[in-house]
Amino acid sequence: MTMTGCAKSYYHGPESDHFDGEQFFNAGPPRDIGIRDLLRWRFTRDPPEWPESVEVTPDRPPQRIDGEQLRVSFVGHTTLLIQTRGLNILTDPVWSERASPFSWIGPRRVTPPGVAFDDLPPIDIVLVSHNHYDHLDLATLNRLWKRDRPRVIVPLGNDTIIHREHPDLRVEAYDWEDEVALSDDVHLRLAPMFHWSARSLLDRNRALWAAFLLKTPDGNIYFVGDSGWGEGRYFEDAGERFGPIRLAVLPIGDYKPRWFMSYGHMNPDEAVRAHRNIGAHHSLASHFDTFPLADTAYGEPPEDLARAREAHGVSEEALRALPPGSVWWVPPV
Repeated sequence: MTMTGCAKSYYHGPESDHFDGEQFFNAGPPRDIGIRDLLRWRFTRDPPEWPESVEVTPDRPPQRIDGEQLRVSFVGHTTLLIQTRGLNILTDPVWSERASPFSWIGPRRVTPPGVAFDDLPPIDIVLVSHNHYDHLDLATLNRLWKRDRPRVIVPLGNDTIIHREHPDLRVEAYDWEDEVALSDDVHLRLAPMFHWSARSLLDRNRALWAAFLLKTPDGNIYFVGDSGWGEGRYFEDAGERFGPIRLAVLPIGDYKPRWFMSYGHMNPDEAVRAHRNIGAHHSLASHFDTFPLADTAYGEPPEDLARAREAHGVSEEALRALPPGSVWWVPPV
């Protein structure tokens, strides 16, 4: 393991408009929340009670979906199975019981995955947006690798994290704006996302975070694993550069208390504004009601989303919040 000062280093490369040679950063307002604020929240919070478990009716996906049809299975949190053009793509796959570095403590999922692991079709592509434990699940990645040998695509530095645990697992790491072919007619671009990264107190922002744009002949798919509002600039930019967006996946949960969570987590009103800024034909809400990660109550994000949709004149058909196990056949643009 190499070290940068007293911090873990996952990536070495030239400086850029989002990398200073040691840490990655967002354009826009800097993060002004630190360890003292984390401790203040942890020791003063009064979290709402969540249910111990919630029953889910799981989906049993087909082996493949060819042509222009787009089938999206909501597994839970930000894990989706996207099937189109003969490809099976998983986003931020988490089948573990906890979003934690430990198997015995940490946020425990209250909804089982909406697709049982053994019911997954052969996975071709795995996309991991950043290194937080509710998005980068090393145990699940290893299970997928042993079973299907998929292409695992991550932002810069996250390959180091994976290789330290599973050195034989092949990982492709890219920077914002890099583009790679997934097939003859589907390409992937990594796009800016307003967030941050860490897996311990010593590695803050040492690995990059990213949104993913899947470019298809039938309209594009824009996946945001986790994001703050960040003055909306990245969403406006995505709308200008990446349209037409057939489907956007936007996080809506874990947004309380706002003084602590607003930098990295949009609330439902901001998610609706992001949907409009992007100009998405359809959007799917994610990052809610799976792991108790903040002071947001179970069931609160979809209720707040309904109010935000009404306030902004956005229909439920255009921006949906679905329970795990749900399937959406997304119409073409």
